[in-house]
Amino acid sequence: MPHMRLQKGGSADLVALDGDRVSLRSTEAFAPGAPLAGNLETSSLVRVKVHRCRRQGDAFLVEGRLVDATRRLREELSALLAPSGDDGSNEPAS
Repeated sequence: MPHMRLQKGGSADLVALDGDRVSLRSTEAFAPGAPLAGNLETSSLVRVKVHRCRRQGDAFLVEGRLVDATRRLREELSALLAPSGDDGSNEPAS
């Protein structure tokens, strides 16, 4: 799971990406409409506008949409979420 360090403290893991919609498992709660920003381990900035936040065990499931996400960032997030057996290449395994 791609890990993010949140700018206002805490951390989050990206658990799902569908177009501009994202789901994160966060150590912090966020109100609907609130901005969420954090950096991936690659230093890429991820900005999200929160739609929903629910407690899930000892963390929070935050759902929202990407804000100002470039094609490059979307591709990076998709690659990070890809199954570990997929190395991102289009070549068949030998």
